[in-house]
Amino acid sequence: MTRETPLLARYAEGLFWMARYLERVENLARLIDVTQNFGTPGRETESWFALVRINADEASFAERGFTPGAEAVKRFYLLDGSNPTGIPASLEAARFNARTLRPLISTEMWMHLNVFHRDMTAIAPGELQGDRLSRLCRIIKEGVQTHTGITEGTLFRDQGWFFYQLGRLIERADQTTRLLDIRYHLLVPLAAEERRVIELTQWGAVLRGAAGYHAFRRVAPPDFGPEDVVAFLLTDTASPRSVALCVEQMEWLLGQLRSRYGLRGTVPSLERIEELRAGLTGRPVGRIIGDGLHQFLDGVQRDLILLAGEIGTAFFRDWRPLAEGQSQRQAA
Repeated sequence: MTRETPLLARYAEGLFWMARYLERVENLARLIDVTQNFGTPGRETESWFALVRINADEASFAERGFTPGAEAVKRFYLLDGSNPTGIPASLEAARFNARTLRPLISTEMWMHLNVFHRDMTAIAPGELQGDRLSRLCRIIKEGVQTHTGITEGTLFRDQGWFFYQLGRLIERADQTTRLLDIRYHLLVPLAAEERRVIELTQWGAVLRGAAGYHAFRRVAPPDFGPEDVVAFLLTDTASPRSVALCVEQMEWLLGQLRSRYGLRGTVPSLERIEELRAGLTGRPVGRIIGDGLHQFLDGVQRDLILLAGEIGTAFFRDWRPLAEGQSQRQAA
């Protein structure tokens, strides 16, 4: 027996953001772990500060009195509860949304998130050092993955499930572009001969940060280069964290909301997805790199922000980010 009931806008919004915050936590733990283990020799400070740049947190980082360096960046993202892009605040926001969703989510989801949140608020400064940091990052990643597994096994497949998945995929695609942008930037300034000496390690770090190292080595040529890694993370729809696969899955989810539930507000979002797909497939990756990878990724990130805004404007209670973005564009 299946009886469809309307989904309140506040529940759709809560599921969307809970998924985004938890995806953000896992991605940040991956980036911290990769930076700890695969930092560029002699450029450790720049490697760690790249995490701040990924999240566009330079101003917030400075306002809190931090200066670029490994210890400051680790504290900023793992201990500073007032940093809205850090792991403590993201988990607090996910738990807050989960509390408002108690009529919808399973008891198992709620209990696990509570325990996970409790454990992460008890992180001690000593856990940010050496092998203990890698262990902490593994616990964080596994905590989010456990939540994902519990959600997959227990969350009812009504409209709410589609909004949960949309939030997770938008955040995942965005984080993949940011990882690729910052790591590519760290390699570009090097001379050609010096770059080749370290690029295998650095591109391996990029792939590990996107949880795609072993999958990439299955399909990549032995003498792979930057083009191969960029293509894998942007356009390979067999790669779970590729931007193209996220876009493809989001299109399906929005199509289901339109066809199965009759939600008419999906048209602007579907049009935005068409633009994203055209940008990803319209040029060979070599040309994208040649024309400016940073500019291309910046455009993808803007489109993802607009896509989230179009979903929020159509289905949530009060989506301010889109209105603010429109005001900025009009002012420009």
